[in-house]
Parts: sequence; structure tokens; C-alpha cells
Amino acid sequence: MTDYVPMTREGYNKMRAEISRMENEEMPAIADKIAAARAEGDLSENAEYHAQREAQGMLQAKINKLKTDLSKASIIDPSQMPNDQIAFGATVVVKDLDDSEEEEFTFVGAGEEDYDEGRYLITSPIGQGLIGKKV
Repeated sequence: MTDYVPMTREGYNKMRAEISRMENEEMPAIADKIAAARAEGDLSENAEYHAQREAQGMLQAKINKLKTDLSKASIIDPSQMPNDQIAFGATVVVKDLDDSEEEEFTFVGAGEEDYDEGRYLITSPIGQGLIGKKV
């Protein structure tokens, strides 16, 4: 794996906003639900309490993952990347020679991926396979 996570300034800011939202909105809401479930009595048979504790753990894991990515972030300006080869920020069209079907990919950093829109991570297998290639 790479030691850094490439991303644009916009992706970095989007990820920071997502962490802030999770910590300041979602986490307190879950804590309130846990407190309400705890007030109902016996915790050993309280399914709502256990479900909220699990949700809290999963949310904390997401927050930790995003914070780790931010700590490894390397801000890259796509306009400074080479235009004659595939690099971060590049949009490429790949043609399947068997059925002549074409697919367009844009290689982006963490926090900006949207596979339905053709925005793939530069660190994804297809990104790593195409990086540095020329027409």
C-alpha cells in the first residue's frame, strides 16, 4: 500500500466536513439513544441498547478511517500533472477491443470517488494499472 493518500484540496475539505458532521451530529444522536435505552432498565436483554452501541462502534470506526486518511493526505493540484500521460486528475477513455465498448474514467483522490459517475480512485487497481500510460 502507499504511504500517502493523494487528494485535491476539495476532497480534503469534504472529508474534514464529513468527520465534523459525524462527530458533532451523528455521535451525539447515538449517545442520546443509548442513554434512552439505558434508562429502560435491564441492559442484558435490551436489544435497542446493544444495537445503538454497535452503531456507535461502527461510526467511530468510520471516523477513525477518515482521520487516518487525512493524516496521510498529500494535496495534489491536478492542473500541475502531465497532460501526455495518465496521472492524477486525468480523464481517459478505454476501449474494449472485443466488443468495441468504450468506458470513461476520471482518476481522483480519496473522498471524491463516485463509481457510478466514472470517478475512480487513483489508488484503485484500474488506476494503478493505467497510471503512467500514454495514448
